[in-house]
This record gives sequence, C-alpha cells and structure tokens, in this order.
Amino acid sequence: MAERKLYIGMDVNNSYALVSYFMDGKKEPETISTIAGSEIYQIPLALYKKRGIGQWYFGREAREIADAESGTLVEDLWTKAAAGEVVRIEEQDYDALDLLTVFFRKVLMLPRRVSGEMKITLLGVTIENLTRENTELFGNIMEKIGIRKEQYFMIDHKESFYYYALSQDRELWMHDVALFSYEKEQLRSCYLTRNENTKPQMITLTATDYGKLTGDRDLEFTDIIKEAFAGKIISSTFLVGNGFEGDWMKQSIRVLCSGRRAFLGKNLYSKGVCYAACVRDEVFLWPFVYIGEHELKFNVSMKVRDGDQISFFSLLSAGESCYEAEKECEVILDDSSKINFWLQYPEGSEAKVESLELTDLPERPNRETRLRIHLKPLSDREIKVVIKDLGFGELQKSSDKVWEYVMRM
Repeated sequence: MAERKLYIGMDVNNSYALVSYFMDGKKEPETISTIAGSEIYQIPLALYKKRGIGQWYFGREAREIADAESGTLVEDLWTKAAAGEVVRIEEQDYDALDLLTVFFRKVLMLPRRVSGEMKITLLGVTIENLTRENTELFGNIMEKIGIRKEQYFMIDHKESFYYYALSQDRELWMHDVALFSYEKEQLRSCYLTRNENTKPQMITLTATDYGKLTGDRDLEFTDIIKEAFAGKIISSTFLVGNGFEGDWMKQSIRVLCSGRRAFLGKNLYSKGVCYAACVRDEVFLWPFVYIGEHELKFNVSMKVRDGDQISFFSLLSAGESCYEAEKECEVILDDSSKINFWLQYPEGSEAKVESLELTDLPERPNRETRLRIHLKPLSDREIKVVIKDLGFGELQKSSDKVWEYVMRM
C-alpha cells in the first residue's frame, strides 16, 4: 500500500499551540481539538507530571489534572525554554528545553493518530515574529525529536496569512484581501495586494499597528475600517484573535461586510502554514511569490564549467529564509585566484558581480586547487561567505587557509 503524505501546520506562541494537518484526498487542512466534538483548538503550553511516576500530561488535560491532584504543573514552556531556565520537579532538575520537547512530541502525535500516518512529510511552524533565536530554539527541539532539517520550516504570521488567503476560492482574492488581528488588546492589520503584471504574481503585504482601542471599540474599529479601505476594492476580510470575541461589533461588522465577505476564526495561521507545507512540496500549483522581511531579497549564483558547457549554478534564492538558508559546495579553480558571485534581484535584469580575491593562495598548476564554499545569510541583504582551501588530493596538500567575506546588496 502506498504511503500517504502527511503535512502538519503549527501556530505557536508563548501560551498555546494550534495544530492543523492535510493529507491526500482532503479539500483543505483540518484543525485538531483535544476536546472531542468542540472547536476549542488552542492547546496550552503546559505539562503536568504525576507525583512519583514518570507520566506526563499536556495541554488542557494537564491543567485539569493539576486542579484535582498534587503533582507538578509547568506552564509558559516556550518562555522558560527561550530563557534557558531549569525547572525543579520532585527534587530533580529538568531543562525547560527538554520539557518543551516532551510537549511538542506529544502534540505532533495528535495529527498522526487521527490520520493513521506516522511519518511526517513536512512540518510548518508559524509564530508572530520570527527571529534567529526562536528559529534556533525550535531547531534544537526538532533535533531532539528526530525530525530532520529538511522535514520542517518556520514562517511568520504574515506569510501564513498570505498562504491561507490565496488558497481560498478565487472570488475571495479576486481583488485585495485584508486581515485584522486583535490579541492582548492590540489591534493590527495586514493588507494583501497582487501584481497581476508579473509572472509569477508578486505579492505585497502591508502591516499596520493600531495599538489599543481605548474608547468605544465598535466606533473606533468602524473608523479604522473606513480609513483602511478608502479607495480600495476588498474581496474578503479575515478576523483573528480573542479580542473579537463577544457581541461588541455592531456598526463595524456592517461596514466590514458591505460589498465583501468577512470571516472570523482562530486557526487561520495554523491552516496557512499547513498550506505553505503543501505548496513547498508542490501539492498545489502556486502562481504567486512573496518575499517577506525575514527572507533573502536577491539570488546568488556562480558561473561554472561542466565539460564544454558554461552555466550559472544557483547557490541561494530570493525568498529563502534568512535564518534557515545555507549552502555549501566544492569547486576547482580554473586559472584564477578569484571567486565571482552573481547577485541579482528577482525582478531585475542586471546582476551585481562580487569578485572575491583569495589572498596568499599557494601557487599551483591550473585546476589543482579545490575549494569548499559555504554561504549563510546574516540578514535579508547580507551573506557571509567562508572559503577554505582543500588542496587537491595527494597532488597538492591543503594550506588550511580560510577566507571570510560579507556580500551586500
């Protein structure tokens, strides 16, 4: 029987996680609730250990058992792990990172049990603000669980919205699409536009932070909608966040739904990153491209010879994550002590050539110098290049020289 592919999307913050999954035969991702028959999707980042035995409970169940028993409840796992804290439980010290790993191992079993497929094809994780620190933190967790680097990726909430919005029926993104997020009393928006004159279509996301609604929320939100939508054609609007709960939207909801569709929910980001996993594995055709603030803004390539053919060899591409992208290759020098890299914006026709001089490179016959080249982004417009002399087998001993450069656009 052929193995089915399982794609998982997780939305994670300091308090809870949401999990969606997609498999062949489904029309869209499904979000998992740990309470049967409910749409309570948030899984608190909490673990509970029963006294005297090595049994761990997680999420909402951990809190419920802690209220009834006298074991140890540990909450705020992401915050504690990020701070490198040690948690003492029954006279034993636990790294908070290890506890968070236990939590994610249990959470990742949920879609596998529901789907009946134990192997994860691709896992996408989304958080509000992507940083190098939380990317490395999650990478450490995945390594402990045994999930390989090529099996997972991370994006921010804006990019999850991009994938979710453009995975809906075409009538919902025929024109522009808007998102309002209302969490912890902070109202934010994200506005999606398409450039239909490019191929693939370039997507622009514009974010705005409105801060707190301090007076009549309904009236203030109504004014914000009118100002944000002035002179624009909006096909659909999405509302996410606990702040939209309750029956306070009266006038604002009428303005919001005037001539457009509006949707309210909490699992948009987990579904969005699940769609992203499917797109990355080419399950869906995707005629769009979005280059976010945490993604490389230009392509990097080298001109190489293969037999009689000279061609460009792609090293890094615009749109790859600044925190995850990395490339290593080996080349043989051809009558030169320089390495040339071609840097080019995806929408541009001209390339910038970075010529890196290998100073004090030992003199050798032509094509008897092998180099290892390692590239890693420092930011969306900077790349660190490390070049090491490997010599040439038994003919030429390595000098162990290493050259480091930073290329900028």
